[in-house]
Amino acid sequence: MNNTTRNLFAGAMLAFACLGAAQAQTVGPDGIIRVRSDYPVDETVARIRADITAKGILFFQAIDQAQLAAKAGIKLRPSTLLEFGNPPLGAQFLTANPNAGLDWPVRLLVTQDESGAVWASWTDFAWIAKRHGITDRKMQFDTATGVVQSITSTVMTK
Repeated sequence: MNNTTRNLFAGAMLAFACLGAAQAQTVGPDGIIRVRSDYPVDETVARIRADITAKGILFFQAIDQAQLAAKAGIKLRPSTLLEFGNPPLGAQFLTANPNAGLDWPVRLLVTQDESGAVWASWTDFAWIAKRHGITDRKMQFDTATGVVQSITSTVMTK
């Protein structure tokens, strides 16, 4: 294992440690995991972005989908797509199957439903592995899962 990979896994294990007790999460048939946020959309996005930065993860962009819809004359409840990742980890998936690039970098969607509840959603990494037929990167997919669980734990009830 080279130093870059060793550092990557050390950081991921730190993220697992930050997570503490495992969170109960259900994966839908579409591979989507949703966790309810205790905060409004803007604060949820800010907390997630701050945690991504604190973990030294590369933040690529935030896309305010409701704002884009409004510019097109369409009313949409708050919806912000966040894209972030760790290139040494993400590259592990791309080297296993280049089509995995359709699911990388990590995408996390913050939405508000009709009742006003705010949700953070992402695609389950085991589902992504199955989708792309990647069977030899379980540790890397588990690492990605732990990191996103740790990030989203910052918006959930402690």
